[in-house]
Amino acid sequence: MTRLDAPFERQRLEDEWLEADGFGGFASGTVGTMRTRRYHALLLTATQPPAGRVVLVNGVEAWLDMDGTRVALTMQHYAPDVLYPDATANLLSFDTAPWPTWRYRIGARAMLIAELFVAKESRETVLRWRFEGADVPRNATLSVRPLLSGRDYHALHHENPALDFSAHIDGECASWQPYGDLPAIVAATNGVYVHAPDWYRNFCYARERERGLDFTEDLATPGMFSFDFAHHEAVMILSAGADSSAVRIPTHERAAALAVIEQQRRTALGSRLQRSADAYVIARRDGHTILAGFPWFTDWGRDTFIAMRGLLITQGRLQYAESILLEWADMLSEGMLPNRFPDRGGIPEYNAVDASLWFAVAAHDYLATGHALVATRSRLQRAIDAILEGYSQGTRFGIVVDEDGLVRAGVPGVQLTWMDAKVGDFVVTPRIGKPVEVQALWINALHVAAEWNPRWAEAEARARDAFLQRFVDPSTGALFDLVDVDHVPGTIDRSIRPNQIFAAGGLPFALVEDATADAVLSQVEAHLLTPLGLRTLAPSDPAYRGTYAGAIFERDSAYHQGTVWPWLIGPFIQAWVRLRGAQGVRERFLAPLYAHLDHGGLDHICEVADGDAPHAPGGTPCQAWSLGELLRIEKLLGEHGG
Repeated sequence: MTRLDAPFERQRLEDEWLEADGFGGFASGTVGTMRTRRYHALLLTATQPPAGRVVLVNGVEAWLDMDGTRVALTMQHYAPDVLYPDATANLLSFDTAPWPTWRYRIGARAMLIAELFVAKESRETVLRWRFEGADVPRNATLSVRPLLSGRDYHALHHENPALDFSAHIDGECASWQPYGDLPAIVAATNGVYVHAPDWYRNFCYARERERGLDFTEDLATPGMFSFDFAHHEAVMILSAGADSSAVRIPTHERAAALAVIEQQRRTALGSRLQRSADAYVIARRDGHTILAGFPWFTDWGRDTFIAMRGLLITQGRLQYAESILLEWADMLSEGMLPNRFPDRGGIPEYNAVDASLWFAVAAHDYLATGHALVATRSRLQRAIDAILEGYSQGTRFGIVVDEDGLVRAGVPGVQLTWMDAKVGDFVVTPRIGKPVEVQALWINALHVAAEWNPRWAEAEARARDAFLQRFVDPSTGALFDLVDVDHVPGTIDRSIRPNQIFAAGGLPFALVEDATADAVLSQVEAHLLTPLGLRTLAPSDPAYRGTYAGAIFERDSAYHQGTVWPWLIGPFIQAWVRLRGAQGVRERFLAPLYAHLDHGGLDHICEVADGDAPHAPGGTPCQAWSLGELLRIEKLLGEHGG
């Protein structure tokens, strides 16, 4: 529980909560209730799950009236820098378990509890306000004004004459459709609605301003709901495009039933981390996939296969793992799997050299559980064979197995590895040639496939020999990051980056042992290890960027040039355990990540952090593979007595 004692720390008020609906939509916001991102909303829905995401209800303005006294329950941030009204005076605490819950002191001995959760069964956002305590006021009235837009979740909304304020009232349901091409907004409440259209202008989103983006927005409010607490708690259920005539159960009874179902579901999921992991697992077509991160990522191939190892396979959620692997296997093209799907559908992007190889790794982990049906095993094996065949014959962007048995890849202007930042036509880390982690993945995939297809055993032995001959740096004993740079035979890149760690840990089969493995681990520890993960470049490198901040060009230029990635702590710890044992690992390397769960994206792990101390979090506050690797390593430590 986050306890808020005056004077309030603004940073704690800006910590973020997340409620996902399982289809790509979500609700999110801050402890302090003010929105700091364009993505913060109470009803954000995917019109083409998991894509086509639009914001319908951005927030509410809520307050309590008692004997002429007004108590603010929400606050807004207006440009240039005004927080109004002050909702912190009576705010006692905030907690994310079992869902976002605020507690306000009302009078001498009463407490008002405000709750919000997303019901995955119905994709509805439920808001509830209720009193607890010995001195519950009998004359209290709650007022709630919904703040609406109707826009793409990446965009911003401004006052305009095209917005339709019309309201349709049907029993306990009020509905609006601000724009005809978007779903209607339905609010089922046990309150009384009064139509009073207005605009609230110049909301300021601080996180967008920090990112160098436009950051002000106008929102429409069609009217106001009033609630008294004489008989029931105050309830509002928000949904997109629902048929209000079908809702005949009293709203407060329906909210209570949804709460029971949702509580049972979350209890069944288990631990805090497992409940957080569930947010990333979403529906796609007839199967499932994994969202790379909240609030702005969709599903990416590479991220999906890396994240699912910890989010699903180690947690025993094998039916979801199977569904995801089979769903993606159907998308194979020329030995490649998509790296990204456009936000609004369309042709997927096949622009990753490693995504297909990570699929082979994830499939291996799933098959190793022994739970795959014969038909599933056969389909996954055929998919892996097709990947290896495609790379052997050659596929898009110069991806092909070279004469030495290693994979070369890359053409100018295209980013193919996980270090994929690109600004316009500028590729920050092109890594054209033979990247070290791609070889580790390739050799692992060959080893996996050799279990059922002897053809790949010879290719594996050849590639493994070439790897050891070509990647070991005789001056340090560690590994080069890249050989045959820009496809020039014999050239090398000695940049100290974390990619070499995958030859020692993080994959099913290690490529290096003894002195070489120890040199890799020692170099990574000395130059790249931070409390939140591994830097992407050593600080001694002239290209190092220690902060991830500023406008798009500045941020993307630093993305893989020193910025810390928490997910990389997984392969590092796996290599550490293999070489040096599990004793003390959790306290030494995982304690900062557990502390991070209580800051920033609450119950989640961030996408990136600054390379320089104090390693401020950045990027998305909730990233799938960051959390997935923490879960995977916890399972590993449990197996090794750590």
